[in-house]
Amino acid sequence: MQRVEVVDEKVEENRRAQSAAYGEPLSETFDRIKLAFGLNQTALASVLGLSAPMLSQLNSAQRVKIGNPAVLNRVYQLNELVEQRAAGQLAAAQLPERLEEIKASQGSMGRTTQVMASQASDAAVVAGVRNLLRAVASGAELRDAAEMLTASHPELAEVLCVYGTGPAHPALEHYAEHKDLF
Repeated sequence: MQRVEVVDEKVEENRRAQSAAYGEPLSETFDRIKLAFGLNQTALASVLGLSAPMLSQLNSAQRVKIGNPAVLNRVYQLNELVEQRAAGQLAAAQLPERLEEIKASQGSMGRTTQVMASQASDAAVVAGVRNLLRAVASGAELRDAAEMLTASHPELAEVLCVYGTGPAHPALEHYAEHKDLF
């Protein structure tokens, strides 16, 4: 019985580490992607360029981090595609072509570990802000609030729009431009 508790504690520790690195446990990320595009685990592994066992280890938090920058890049692209689909910016007919483009995409293999860690940390911060805003208000409410603030507080209005209602990529860019201010 003690062995099971130790394993459960390690898995929970790994899930917390994934949340710190990626903004949420990878199982949540992978489940959202699979659900949005009707993929099974084998198909998702294929798009990401991972073996099915490696995806399973990441999904179950037996492994914490995605070590290959090309795979990490594909995860970010798929998350962006999920948001585009949810916002009605992607027609169902476009999906197979976009998934093939993502599957063929390459991340920069020359990145240093420090840069990758910084990007993962930035993504976690952005995901946290996005989740907080979306937990307290709907997209329509955030857009309405931004419209009311535009004349008097344009920077705050921009933050509400970029982080609360837009896709992840512009929020990551915005954060990268402004993170040195604090």
